[in-house]
Amino acid sequence: MWLTYSVFAAIFFGLRGILYHWSSQKPLNRNLLLCGTFSMGAIVNGICALVFSSDWTIAALIGIQMGLFSFGANASMFKGFAVGKASLVAILTALPSVVVVIVAFGLWQEKLHAMQLIAFVVIIGGVLLVRLSNDISLRNLQGAQWGLLAMLLFAANDLSGKWSTLMEADIFPTMFFMFVTGTVCFGLWWLRDLQSEQGSRSLAVQSSGMAGGEVRVSQVSSIGAGKAAAYGAAWSGKRTYLVGLAVGITNAVGMMFILTAFDLGKAGLVSAVTALNVLIVLLYTRFVVKERFTPAEVTGISLAFAGILLMRLFGA
Repeated sequence: MWLTYSVFAAIFFGLRGILYHWSSQKPLNRNLLLCGTFSMGAIVNGICALVFSSDWTIAALIGIQMGLFSFGANASMFKGFAVGKASLVAILTALPSVVVVIVAFGLWQEKLHAMQLIAFVVIIGGVLLVRLSNDISLRNLQGAQWGLLAMLLFAANDLSGKWSTLMEADIFPTMFFMFVTGTVCFGLWWLRDLQSEQGSRSLAVQSSGMAGGEVRVSQVSSIGAGKAAAYGAAWSGKRTYLVGLAVGITNAVGMMFILTAFDLGKAGLVSAVTALNVLIVLLYTRFVVKERFTPAEVTGISLAFAGILLMRLFGA
């Protein structure tokens, strides 16, 4: 059953990735979007915790740690995309399961037998082929430090999720604390953006008054003037937050499935299977955005599905 839950987690995280891809083309504040995303997760899990009379134990506070790791990972990933090569950052953020396998073995002696290890390598190889870019070289590693940090923090988030199941923390309270923590972090970052924007506008108005002229300050923060010009007027805060709430549904359900999978299976294998969410996004770009698959992508998809088949046959 752990494999089934892992595949469902990959599907919902893939849907989340599609919505992230779609929203990245819109003139909105990404921190406010993610604040809305985490807010919905807190709402859904808080309601589920009350409905199912979950136990609010000390172990559930591991969710706070998960929220901090998730915030740091997302922030690092977006920073890497902003200052470096997107392809390199994407490759690094596809590798947390490798870290998870190593650390899980060191902490909890989770060993993979030969066929599980082969399946793991095949899946990771497929994901890497999908994300591989031909223009990466040792002289072209901009943003590598942010991608590496994101990889480590994503791995830490997965390991924290596994730890919460070992501590027998109820899923819903744990995820409630995780999503509340993420909401607060991204909310504070958005407020900082807002204050910085207001300060820039005030300074511009003062400068305009001194010069006797008129100046207009963009209402868009975190997206840049070029994107605002390309995609139209900036989205309002209310609209951005509501879209974030919608995205949060896929994120919350995906987390439910992955924590359940961690409870039933080995952390490294669950993390590897969940990394297949990139294939869902790739299928979206092929059939909706109408982008063509490269030979490397076709090979990567084939390897990833072969790895899933091997995992299904020999994952016990």
